[in-house]
Amino acid sequence: MKNILETLGRACYQHRWATLLGWVAAVACLITLWLQFGAAAQNSFTGSDPGQSILNQHFARQSGDTLTLAIRAKQPVTDVKKQVTQALTPFENAPDVTGVTDPYTTPGHVSADGHIAFATIQFDVTTVPGGETAALMRDATRASGHGVTFSLGGDAVDLAETPYGGPSNGIGVGAAAVVLLIAFGSLLAMGLPLATALMGIGSGLSLIALLGHIFPAPSFSPIIAAMIGLGVGVDYALFIVTRFRQELSGKEPDAIGATMRTAGVSVLTAGTTVVIGVLGLLVLRQPLLNGVAIAAAATVAMTVLASLTLLPALLGCTGNRLTKPATVRLKRNGHGSAGRSAQKWAGVIQRHPVAAASLAAAFVLVVAAPALAMKLAMPDESAQARGTMGAASYATMADGFWPGFDAPLIVTGTDGLTAVRAEVAGTKGIAAVTPVMVSHDHEASMFIAYPTTGEQDPATNALVNTLRAKLPETAFVTGPNAADVSFANLVGTRLPWLIGVVVAVSMVLLTSVFRSVVIAVKAALMNLLSVCAAYGVLTAVTQWGWGSRLLGFPEKMPVTTWVPIFLFVILFGLSMDYEVFLLSRIREAYDVSRDNSSAVAQGLSETMRVITAAAAIMVVVFGSLTLTPDVSVKQIGLGLAAAVLIDATVVRLVLVPAVMELLGRANWWLPDLRSWTPWRKRLQVTSPRSYAGSSDQT
Repeated sequence: MKNILETLGRACYQHRWATLLGWVAAVACLITLWLQFGAAAQNSFTGSDPGQSILNQHFARQSGDTLTLAIRAKQPVTDVKKQVTQALTPFENAPDVTGVTDPYTTPGHVSADGHIAFATIQFDVTTVPGGETAALMRDATRASGHGVTFSLGGDAVDLAETPYGGPSNGIGVGAAAVVLLIAFGSLLAMGLPLATALMGIGSGLSLIALLGHIFPAPSFSPIIAAMIGLGVGVDYALFIVTRFRQELSGKEPDAIGATMRTAGVSVLTAGTTVVIGVLGLLVLRQPLLNGVAIAAAATVAMTVLASLTLLPALLGCTGNRLTKPATVRLKRNGHGSAGRSAQKWAGVIQRHPVAAASLAAAFVLVVAAPALAMKLAMPDESAQARGTMGAASYATMADGFWPGFDAPLIVTGTDGLTAVRAEVAGTKGIAAVTPVMVSHDHEASMFIAYPTTGEQDPATNALVNTLRAKLPETAFVTGPNAADVSFANLVGTRLPWLIGVVVAVSMVLLTSVFRSVVIAVKAALMNLLSVCAAYGVLTAVTQWGWGSRLLGFPEKMPVTTWVPIFLFVILFGLSMDYEVFLLSRIREAYDVSRDNSSAVAQGLSETMRVITAAAAIMVVVFGSLTLTPDVSVKQIGLGLAAAVLIDATVVRLVLVPAVMELLGRANWWLPDLRSWTPWRKRLQVTSPRSYAGSSDQT
């Protein structure tokens, strides 16, 4: 692999203009195809649902999305009937609308105090177009007045008011530029990683849109993929540029070849672990999560490809200018001083390895402790930003009706449901049940049950599971809220398999690269610690409310069901980046000196500065996600930023070197696999080298 990357890097370096033109042309073509043929996003996590299939087949007019028009009046709503009736007309005539309930004739649509009512707007499409939603929201605003307020709520409204994205992308790029400028002190060196990452992201996002026809992905996929691509793309380019500058300063005649043999291999290994991590989502076998996995993996793969091909070409265009003194003068101690400080730090860790390892592990475990109380649920409209129409609709309904009004459960089946309705109505936790509705073809029936608890309450999840266990095989609990419970059950069942597959495959990869089983096991354990720390921070902030208002969370809320899965698959790969970059330098030094202590000290001192800069980039990039209005994306950004900060400081700069110092030469143990081969006679191999055995060369 070293020879392949060296040849590839040298070819791109020598044929720099052809490589640059090829990349520009390829990205331009991909973006053009994206704009012309890109697939639309899909946001339904329902998967294979027999109940939804019955609705689609026999209740086509009721199988689409719904919106709720909440009505609040200062006087009893019966006194403003004319105004309310006139306000419903634009909704009844809107495209894709199959019906609007009359709050005055539909049982249960007027509150007990008579000042709040609601109308349900039924669509025949599962995804209401954004333009249509905006028009309906304007209709609600225009109808308000004279003591009556109309507020529209529902998933389509939430998406229209809190679109994925926002200013986070631009802020992330700007923050990364500042960190790179501080790290390099050179505008030229700063620009190379950014240009490489942006080209990789551009091509990756284009592929996401095109692959969406085969692997549908939700709306948040591009922003998550872009942030991951920006973080890893800048980091990978940073490591390669740093190594290239060192080789040039060391008068290496073939600087690009030496760089690709070392940093290039590390980048490929790190990128592969990230791709393995995100592709772990395929284990869940959930269609939309498959799309997210493919989207993130494609973006990371393109950033790795850009780092290994485009970046050498850009380096070829710079010549020896990267070795010149910094063009931007910043107050700094200089590389030599930074190296001496890193060596002193390594010395402190190695003189007190037991204390360092104990304190670092204790700190991470304390940070991770809140994760033991983590609760999972899909966010409802109570999580919407204050001042939005969705939040106003939720507040109005919450004031007038029971908490479970926003978590309706649809019960459907092909047999009569009269007896089933009676059984459901008598179930503890059910507040109200609508009459049974029979399809036009008289082959199916349905009714709606309203829980006493809200969508985010764990009791609602338990109620859905109870109903499914007691209902006959011909009756199904379905609808968006039941689908969320199904997804949570899926996560609980398959998450252990996901963790096992990702950890096992990553360990095999690390064992093959570093020729050490101990290194692979230690890396997996350290990464799991970082993931647990992220879970702890996320729980403390979102669920317990510690500092939540500073980050824009409107209230205390459970962790979104899919967020822990994403954090695991992303963080396991990202954490491995720093492990790979640190261990690569340690391994290089060990192959020369055969002394574990000096190799750890040298590797730590040579990578501390670049790992710190890389982590700072990751933290600001992921931290910018907390500026997005969507609370689930905020949670992703918070968890990623917290985990990278802890991983790159406490774990990689304290815990890892301390543990490696305690393990000594056992770090490099690799069993003699020849003695395990069943079809060959057991070989008696004698070697004067203990532990290192077959691991002298990488």
